Amino acid sequence: MRRRLLYATTSAVLAAVVLLGVPLAIAAAQTVSDGSRTELDARAVTVARALEARYINDETISDAILESYVGGKNSPAAYILVTLPKGETFGAGSRPARAIATQYVSNSGLKVEMEISWWDVFWSAARAVLLVLGAGLVAIAAGIAVAVRQARMLSEPLVLLAASAEQLGSGQSRPRIEKSGVEEIDMVAAELVRSGDRMAARLASERRFSSDASHQLRTPLTSLSMRLEEISSTTNQEEVRAEAEAALVQVERLVGVVDDLLGRTRKALGGTTEAVALGKVLRQQRDEWAPAFESAGRTLSVGKSDATVFATPGGLAQVLATLVENSLAHGAGTTSVTVRESGASNAMVIEVSDEGAGVPVELAPQIFEREVTSGRGTGLGLALARDLVTADGGRLELSQRAPAVFSVFLQAVPRMVDVEKVVPHSATLRRRRGRR
Repeated sequence: MRRRLLYATTSAVLAAVVLLGVPLAIAAAQTVSDGSRTELDARAVTVARALEARYINDETISDAILESYVGGKNSPAAYILVTLPKGETFGAGSRPARAIATQYVSNSGLKVEMEISWWDVFWSAARAVLLVLGAGLVAIAAGIAVAVRQARMLSEPLVLLAASAEQLGSGQSRPRIEKSGVEEIDMVAAELVRSGDRMAARLASERRFSSDASHQLRTPLTSLSMRLEEISSTTNQEEVRAEAEAALVQVERLVGVVDDLLGRTRKALGGTTEAVALGKVLRQQRDEWAPAFESAGRTLSVGKSDATVFATPGGLAQVLATLVENSLAHGAGTTSVTVRESGASNAMVIEVSDEGAGVPVELAPQIFEREVTSGRGTGLGLALARDLVTADGGRLELSQRAPAVFSVFLQAVPRMVDVEKVVPHSATLRRRRGRR
């Protein structure tokens, strides 16, 4: 949108300058040319009248007297040829090779011919045209500056609004949105805040339900477990003890099922996603895994990035650790961790690759399924990593089978957005809490 606004406004300014500037430049050149001819005619009349007065009074007329009418300071230098009624001629100035000429004959028959250089008139007209062009360039520059400002005023609030919507979708139920001054955008922002409030209320209700359900279920299950343990320890009958222990196992399994269901509910409710500085996570992984790669005689190459992505800090670190460890165990050669942008949707891609044989053909379609392994692992690492990335609104893919390239796609905070204004960093919040 920002680019379209810039192009549209700039095109409008260029069209206005061309449509108005070209005729104005032509008119300016024509005006200068006509003005020079008019001035030349007036100069010829002035010279003729002055010399006619001298001629009638029998005063001397010479070439030296004509020199004062040649000009050259505020008006183009002229060539003057005067012919008296008796046929006597006088001249002054240099005759140009290409000239604009005029002549005037007085009542007494005195004839004055004047010529100025065509190039003098041409350069005067050219200066006028250049002045118009300069004004046009200034207008274009001013138009571009206004277009950039207007595009920024309209696009930045939309980018901030998109980042806030991303927060809302990632679990931050109370995005910080400031008024932009654009009525329509502020209306959308206000509705987004109201939606966040409603979502926060629903999340609070769900969490209260989860907490209450956890408490209400754990208490009787704990009592039942204690009762079964007591029966098992006090009875002397083997059959009763066996049944009590079997029931106790079922109760413990039921407790595990309840914990798992409540954990999934909390995970689905979100609220753990925040803005994470990707460079810090990459440095952490490099420092953690570099010694292990050196011990194995291999190299770990970790790229740099100044991007900020929406993720769970611990979850993202665990995902990268799983991919790097997987490369160390199953790959070969140099393991590279690189970061690049993906498309125009502010997505960032973290790629973990090595120089090994890659993923077997028969395992590639099922590589992220649980308990699928090449025989040297549990088959849970990649499945858990995919679940963690999915919970943060991203995705984990096997981009290339041989050599293996795993790609983590995450939503990034736009670079033009001030993260501290849009996304309350957890680190910032922790520092503020520490000062109290």
